[in-house]
Amino acid sequence: MSEPQPAAPRTDVVPTATTEDGRPLTPAQKRFQSLVTRIEAERRTLSAWQHHAPAFRQAYSEATDPLMDELDGVTRQWAFALDGVLAKDSWTATQRTTLRLLLCEAAASVLASADDAELKALFDKHADVDYDTEQRIGLIAMKLAAEEETGLDLGDDDLTSEDELDERIRQAKAAAADAAPEAEPPPAKPQANASQKRQALDAGEASRSLREIYRKLASALHPDRETDPVQREAKTAQMQRVNQAYDNRDLLSLLQLQLDIEQIDTHHIAAASDQRLKHYNDVLSEQLEELKDEVHDVATDFCMEFQLESWPLPTPEKLTPFIERAKREVKDELFVLQCNLRMLDDAAATKRWLRGQRQQRREPSGF
Repeated sequence: MSEPQPAAPRTDVVPTATTEDGRPLTPAQKRFQSLVTRIEAERRTLSAWQHHAPAFRQAYSEATDPLMDELDGVTRQWAFALDGVLAKDSWTATQRTTLRLLLCEAAASVLASADDAELKALFDKHADVDYDTEQRIGLIAMKLAAEEETGLDLGDDDLTSEDELDERIRQAKAAAADAAPEAEPPPAKPQANASQKRQALDAGEASRSLREIYRKLASALHPDRETDPVQREAKTAQMQRVNQAYDNRDLLSLLQLQLDIEQIDTHHIAAASDQRLKHYNDVLSEQLEELKDEVHDVATDFCMEFQLESWPLPTPEKLTPFIERAKREVKDELFVLQCNLRMLDDAAATKRWLRGQRQQRREPSGF
């Protein structure tokens, strides 16, 4: 799975190691430089996930889908083989219970990915509850759990699939947000101490720094002030980037846009006062934490999708080995099933195997 690498984001905003007159950077300048570097690193990681994950999904599907189809075929064969074995009179009641349980598990695993009338009839023959009823019970349990977790009313209508449940949750959340009354004014807070006042003042100054940069960019790029149609279109696109960056409190992108239109240069940033840089650093710190959270969410969702260990998180550029591992795991399942099919011809071996299966099911899941 080889794809072109995503282009690395620009890092023009990063100041030099010294000021213009050769003096070492102040602590505020060093922190600004460190934050910019770390934000760019998180952006590169997020860009890598966005670039590599779709290619991985395609390659994963191409590699494993044929094997999964083969596994479903052998699993189906296994279920019918167990039905044939159950027709014999050589089993105890306990052994029959275990065989029926194994048969229903095999049938359900295939029915989860494809409808199969014969397999569903086989499931119904050996299960205490027919397949369709069991699926409805499972969906009802999931809906009740979701209602308890979210506090939403998901309705009384029957569900037909997990996708329908997800859609109903989404709609209920949207309806609850629309119906929510306007927030009441918060109760009066106790008098803030000196530290809290300083923090509030710093937060206000950080927001004013963002607004100041935004106003300068908006003044220079406002498309209504441009008479040339080509330039107006270009400025409209740039103004959209400015608005998006401001809405996201993306200070780094706003500074980059100032560099792009030559409102400032890197020495201008490096020469900013420590007080101004402190306000910048407050915004950049918040931006860095949000980026880290976004990268973490993307990576952990990916791990859940493909049942990968989420600690340590995988590297997006090095996902190919997981495809090979998935192929090996499916091939191992196929091998075990094929061995089990041959084992059924030996009643004594099958009874020993059933005893092991019962033992495994009695053991705690964390054993």
